[in-house]
Amino acid sequence: MTRHVLLNNVEHKDLRILTTRGAAYGDNVMAALTFPAEFRSIQAHYPMVFQKSADGTSFQPLALLGLREGQNLFLRGDRWDAHYLPLAMQRQPFLIGFDNGQPMVHVDLDNPRISRDEGEPVFLPFGGTTEHLDRVSDMLLAIHEGLQATPAFVQALLDHDLLEPFALEFEGPDGAAHRWSGFYIVHEERLCQLDGAALGRLQQAGHLLDIYMAVAS
Repeated sequence: MTRHVLLNNVEHKDLRILTTRGAAYGDNVMAALTFPAEFRSIQAHYPMVFQKSADGTSFQPLALLGLREGQNLFLRGDRWDAHYLPLAMQRQPFLIGFDNGQPMVHVDLDNPRISRDEGEPVFLPFGGTTEHLDRVSDMLLAIHEGLQATPAFVQALLDHDLLEPFALEFEGPDGAAHRWSGFYIVHEERLCQLDGAALGRLQQAGHLLDIYMAVAS
C-alpha cells in the first residue's frame, strides 16, 4: 500500500525518517531505476541492464541488485554491501509529485521508513528544512531531470540498434541449473562497428560516455 501526499511543515512537522537498511524497509528488490547521469556512479558497483517498457516501445535502464524478485544480493542484514546506493533507493520514502504542473516533494506515509519517534527529522522546530530533507530534494531533482533525459538516450540506442537481449545461465545453491533472461544490454560488437559520423553524433548529443559507462558495468 502507498499513501502519497504533498509534504508540508504543518502536518508533517514531527516526521522522521528511518535510514537503516534492511528488507523490512523495502530494500529487498532485484533492481533499482537509474538514468544516464547516474551511470558513472552505478557502473562501479552494479551491472546495468535495460528493461522493455510495458507497451514494448521503449526501454528503462536498471541497476541490477539480484536475480529474482525480492532478492537483493547487496543487502547483508542491515548493511548495504556497496559504497554507492542508487538514488532511487536513497530517496525513499520521498518522491516527486506534481502540483499545478510543478514538481513538488511528496512523501509516502505508508512507507516503513516513516516514524514520529526516531530517525532523521524532516523539519526544524520552527518549520525550516533539515539537512536530510535538503539532500533528498537534491536527489529528487537529479532523478527528475535524469528521467526526463532518459528517452532521448534510449532512442539513440535504438536508432543505432545497440540493444540486444541478454540471458544468463548459472547454477543455484541447490546445484540446479537456472536460466535468467528478459533484459537487454548494449551490443558491444555493433558499438565497435559504428563509423566516425555515428560516433560523432552520439558524442555531440552527450550519449557516448553514458553508453560506455553502461558497457563498463
